Amino acid sequence: MIALYRKEISSFLSSLIGYLVIAVFLLITGLFLWVFPNEFNLLDFGYANLDGLFILAPFVFLFLVPAVTMRSFADEKRSGTIELLLTKPISDFQLIMAKYLASLTLVAIALLPTLLYYFTVYKLGLPPGNLDAGGIWGSYIGLFFLAAAFVSIGLFSSVLTDNQLVAFILAVFVSGFVYLGFEMIYSLSLFGPVDLFIRNLGIASHYSSISRGVIDSRDVLYFLSVIVFFLSLTKLSLASRKW
Repeated sequence: MIALYRKEISSFLSSLIGYLVIAVFLLITGLFLWVFPNEFNLLDFGYANLDGLFILAPFVFLFLVPAVTMRSFADEKRSGTIELLLTKPISDFQLIMAKYLASLTLVAIALLPTLLYYFTVYKLGLPPGNLDAGGIWGSYIGLFFLAAAFVSIGLFSSVLTDNQLVAFILAVFVSGFVYLGFEMIYSLSLFGPVDLFIRNLGIASHYSSISRGVIDSRDVLYFLSVIVFFLSLTKLSLASRKW
């Protein structure tokens, strides 16, 4: 499993996709936070916080995470190497986890340079350091959980097809619905007294909760459940090739 994980990381970093994902993420967030005149611009906002980053980043991840995961299984199936991988002395679970952790590692690497934004805002505070550090670090944890959930959805989408573009579109659609879909439909009258339950099925409410700086075990359990659910579906789909 470790060898496959290293191979996946090496594959990302030896091709343009890994560097492109990191560059695009930093370019988009950097332009919106520091250059373009908009509600997210830190210099125009007048307060020392990174709320703009944590509002903007999930929407960027909706497209960048599927771009990372789309080739995970789809490319293996297209080239026929998936059959070779399945004959290796590793379990389906180890295969999935190696690809999952490699994709998540790449997303985490993309997040690391944004710590520079934190230190910049820290220095820009009046007095320096006058910012809600707890809320910011809570938001970073929430963003990491969000990325972890999107990666699990991306892997599931990739294992369903041998076409990378189809895997990308499917991952964007499913991730978008799980993130915002329940938030958009929970207020419909047909849900009646269970509307809040419907809302809590979506990622947005739990991400928002963690972003306030309070790490609630219910939110952590929710994210872990989403990750396990989609990884289990990925394993089931992969195992069906042997039937």
